[in-house]
Amino acid sequence: IQAAWNLKTRALTEMVYVDEIDMDQEGIAEMILDENAIAQVARPGTSLKLPGTSQGGGPSPAVRPVTQSGRPITGFVRPSTQSGRPSTVEQAIRTPRTALTARPITSASGGYVRLGTASMLTNPDGPFINLSRLNLTKYAQKPKLAKALFEYIFHHENDVKNALDLAALATEHAQFKDWWWKVQIGKCYYRLGLYREAEKQFKSALKQQDMVDTILYLAKVYLRLDQPVTALNLFKQGLDRFPGEVTLTCGIARIYEEMNNISSAAEYYKDVLKQDNTHVEAIACIGSNHFYSDQPEIALRFYRRLLQMGVYNCQLFNNLGLCCFYAQQYDMTLSSFERALFLAENEEETADVWYNLGHVAVGIGDLNLAYQCFKLTLVNNNDYAEAYNNLAVLEMRKGHTEQARALLQTASSLAPHMYEPHFNFALLSEKVGDLQRSYTAAQKSEEAFPGHVDTQQLIKQLKEHFAML
Repeated sequence: IQAAWNLKTRALTEMVYVDEIDMDQEGIAEMILDENAIAQVARPGTSLKLPGTSQGGGPSPAVRPVTQSGRPITGFVRPSTQSGRPSTVEQAIRTPRTALTARPITSASGGYVRLGTASMLTNPDGPFINLSRLNLTKYAQKPKLAKALFEYIFHHENDVKNALDLAALATEHAQFKDWWWKVQIGKCYYRLGLYREAEKQFKSALKQQDMVDTILYLAKVYLRLDQPVTALNLFKQGLDRFPGEVTLTCGIARIYEEMNNISSAAEYYKDVLKQDNTHVEAIACIGSNHFYSDQPEIALRFYRRLLQMGVYNCQLFNNLGLCCFYAQQYDMTLSSFERALFLAENEEETADVWYNLGHVAVGIGDLNLAYQCFKLTLVNNNDYAEAYNNLAVLEMRKGHTEQARALLQTASSLAPHMYEPHFNFALLSEKVGDLQRSYTAAQKSEEAFPGHVDTQQLIKQLKEHFAML
């Protein structure tokens, strides 16, 4: 299930685990022998993992908030992106992608259990098929039955090992001439993390049968290997063979957006709308791009189009409220936010709406209302770093220095990729005379946003102070 994402002046955090690399002889040998090893330092404009490698002149964090990995937040929540990943390893282990969990059914997890299927259960509490007792060799020799059985094992039971065994036996029985089985083997390898093996299978399948789905799977492999330029070339070659294919054009736009090349992404999203003018993702992303480009009136037209198409959720009314406020259509602002609060499905969505209402209150000059809104944000989501930062600014205006410092330290620890808490903490420390802490925080702010002029001026002043000492 996909939904238009919230427009807001905040960044989503992404858990990034980095292991220290001990470059001894054994480690170097392992890197040489490991086919999945990638270069430690990517060239500019060729990596999705390193922030600031874009050559397209992406938006600065002062205009458009970025994620912890340095990418601007997009206008749309997509499957298999940082917004949909489990926050911890334990959570990922506990929630496998099967049709037996409470998660919404997507293309990656099985289908609904039909009434006819339910009536075939051997006993009420037992499984539909006992995979451990299956003779896979026998079923692999029956192509029609083998394909249905593979779909059940892979999507419903999430048993990749048995699915891979069945696919290997079936493709051997078909004398390696059936492209469908090669694609399924590639999907199993991808799920197991064997990306180079998956790449070989998808390429072999493409030679036998040119399919859009196979191109999309192969592009996913390249993106997981951090090779966006290769994926772009693959999509463009696919467009030569399938002119006007919406999914390929949309794939190019997503990659450009992840590489901070927002202008190119917007052009490809417009190409998507030329082929399919009801494409929700393209409309939402173009709308968010116009909003962050200081064109809220144009963004409002795109979000109204989504409303006309029948998209009716908290995020859309939240975006409509922000666009109305910045386009100075104050009569619709509060009613849109009220509708967004009514439609919010969880506390995170409610926190986003209250946070944006806090910004509206700051805009109209009612700081007491803004204080209450940011407090309500933290009631609904206690890890909301942006709300801590803004509360600290309001406390500074009241003269409560210690409370402001505590709030800023909390914001910095929750979202180290944001430059605002670091800069505010540096400014506050400099005012109370704690020059060492001020310099440390200013350096962190510069690291998060190298182009911030106020941070550079503050560092220059601090260096002059240190020179005088």
